[in-house]
Amino acid sequence: MSNTNSNHTVREQTKPLVSVDNPEDEIDPIQRRVIGGSLINICDEMGHKLTRMSYSSIIRESEDFGCALLDEQARQLCETDSTPLQMGPIPAYVQGVIDLFEKRDEAFHEGDVILHNDPYYGASHAPDFGIIVPVFHEGDLTGFSVTTAHHLEIGADKPGTCIIETVDSYSESIRLSAIKIVEEGERNDTAWDMISDNIRTPGMVMGDIEAQISAARVGARRLTELFEDYDHHMVKIAGQALMNYSERMLRSEISNLPDGTYSAEGYIDGYLESGNPTEKDVFLAVDLEVDGDDIEVDLSRCDAQLDNKPINMPFEGAVIPAVLLVIRSTLLDTEKFEMVPQNDGITRPVSVHAPKGSIANPRFPAPTIARFTPGNRIADLTLKALTEVVPEKTCAGIGNLKVSTNSGVTDDDEYWVYMDISSGSYGARPTKDGLDAVDTLYANTRNNPIEDIESHYPLRISRYELRENDEGAGEFRGGYGPIREIQYQTDGRMSIEGDGSKYPPWGFAGGEDGSPGALLVENEIDETMPRSKMSNKPINKEQRVTLVGPCGGGWGDPLDRDPERVQADVLDELVSRERAEDIYGVVITEDGEIDQESTAELRKNRR
Repeated sequence: MSNTNSNHTVREQTKPLVSVDNPEDEIDPIQRRVIGGSLINICDEMGHKLTRMSYSSIIRESEDFGCALLDEQARQLCETDSTPLQMGPIPAYVQGVIDLFEKRDEAFHEGDVILHNDPYYGASHAPDFGIIVPVFHEGDLTGFSVTTAHHLEIGADKPGTCIIETVDSYSESIRLSAIKIVEEGERNDTAWDMISDNIRTPGMVMGDIEAQISAARVGARRLTELFEDYDHHMVKIAGQALMNYSERMLRSEISNLPDGTYSAEGYIDGYLESGNPTEKDVFLAVDLEVDGDDIEVDLSRCDAQLDNKPINMPFEGAVIPAVLLVIRSTLLDTEKFEMVPQNDGITRPVSVHAPKGSIANPRFPAPTIARFTPGNRIADLTLKALTEVVPEKTCAGIGNLKVSTNSGVTDDDEYWVYMDISSGSYGARPTKDGLDAVDTLYANTRNNPIEDIESHYPLRISRYELRENDEGAGEFRGGYGPIREIQYQTDGRMSIEGDGSKYPPWGFAGGEDGSPGALLVENEIDETMPRSKMSNKPINKEQRVTLVGPCGGGWGDPLDRDPERVQADVLDELVSRERAEDIYGVVITEDGEIDQESTAELRKNRR
C-alpha cells in the first residue's frame, strides 16, 4: 500500500506472502481448499459475534461492519460476507497503523488492541472504527484479526455521523490514530475515558467498541488454533496459494477483454443551494484502461477537492475499494464462477491513480466524513465504463441512497442519536429488472426494521413504500426507489447526506434514465428546489421529513418489454394503465387484462 500522506497515488501490486517459487508444489488443492474454508469460517464467526453483541442498529441490524484476517505484512487472507465498504479498506487500516507505529517507534505486543479511524492513514472515514488485534504464534507476530464498524456518534461538532458542513478534518470527529486501548492485556483506562467523555452517546458507542474487540479476539484465537492444527508454515503457504488462485482467476477474465480505454463521467449533487459553482455540482470521471491482464483506473479528470466540504474521498479507504468491488464482482460473477476467495490476490491486477488534491485523493486536512455518495458514484461510473466492453455483465445506473442522522435530548438531559439508511435502487440488467429499494454497490447494508426504530427512539415511520410511475423504463425496467417519511415525536435535529436529487441514474441500450430523488421537509423547504443534503436542521415535534430515493435506469427499448411484465407492474400499482400505454405500448383493460390486439397495433405504429 502506498503511504497516504505522500504524493504517491498508485496502489502497488503486492508481493508474494512467503518466499516460495510455487506454493502449489507444497500444498495439494484439497488441503488448500480446506484451510481456505477454515479461514472463511473464522471471519463468519467474527461477524456473527459482532452482530449478536452490538448495541446500535447500524451494526446489529444493518450490518454496517467488516471482519477480516491478514498476514503480518497487512495482506488480506479472507473476509466475512457483509459490507464491501467496511471490508475493502481493512488492509489499508492495518498498513496505516504499521506506518504510524514506525513513526512513533512503537511495537506490537501480544495482548494489544489498537483502535484506528484516521482517514489519512487508511481508514474509510472517521465514524468507521477499526479494531486491530495482532496475532502471535510462538512469540512471533503472524498476522492481524480486524473488525471495522460504523459508529453512530464520534464527537464531531454536530451530533451523529451525517455531517455535510464542516471546516476541516479536525472538526468532523475525534481523531484516533493507532491508539492502544488495551496494551499487553491491560486496559488503557485513560484512552477509554478520553473517548467516552467526548462523545454524546457513550453507552452505545463504548458497548459497540467492546463488541468489536470481542469479535476480533475470537478471530485471533481461532487463527492461532488453525496454526496449531495444520502447522503455521502450511497455513501461510495455503494463504499464498489462495491469493495466487484469486489473482489468476481475475487476470484470466481481464485477458478476455479487448485492450483499450473505456470511460464514463458524470456529476453528483454537490451543495445545490450554494452560490459557489464549484460546490453546487461535482464532476467525476473514470478512465479504465485494459492492457493484457492488467487494468489501470485513472481518476485524474475528477474535480479538485473541496477544502471545507466533507464530500472528499479518502484514496485508500474509499476510492480503491469502490473500484475493486465493481471490477471483481463484474468479472467474477458468482452465477458463472464458483466462489473466488476475496483476498489480496484480487488487488494485484488493478492499479488506481488519482492526483493529490483531487476529490478522489484529498490533501490533509480536507474533511472526508461524507465520502459515501461520491464514492458510490465512482463505483457506478466504473460500472458504466465496463458496459462498453462487457454489457452482458453490468447494469444501468444506480439510484444513490440517503443517510440521515436523527438526534435530540431527552427530558433527563440524555442525548439520543439514530442513523437511518434510506435505500436507493439498482439499474436494470440485460435480462432482469433492477432491484427495488436496496442499498447499492459498495455499501450493501440491510434495512433496519421499522419496529426496531420505533421501539428505541422518539420517531415514527409514517410512510414507507415504493415510488410509482417513476421507473427508468426499458425492456427491463430500473428498480423503484423508496419513499420514507419520518415523523418526530419530540423536538430534535436532523442531518442528511444524499445524492441523486438533480442527476438521474443513467439508462443503457435504449433504456430511459431513471428518476431523481428528493428531500422534503414539511412546511420548511421549497419543494420545487432540488435538494439532497441537510445540516443539523431543527425538526419540530410532529413534523415530517420525506426522503425519496432515485429510481434506477432502464435497459433496452421499452417497446420490447414483455407485456406480462408490464401487466404485473400495473397490478402491483407501480405503473398506471396510462403509463403502460404511453411508455410501453401495452394496453391494459379496466379489469387488468392485456388487450393483445390493441397492444400489437400500438407497438407496430410506434416502431
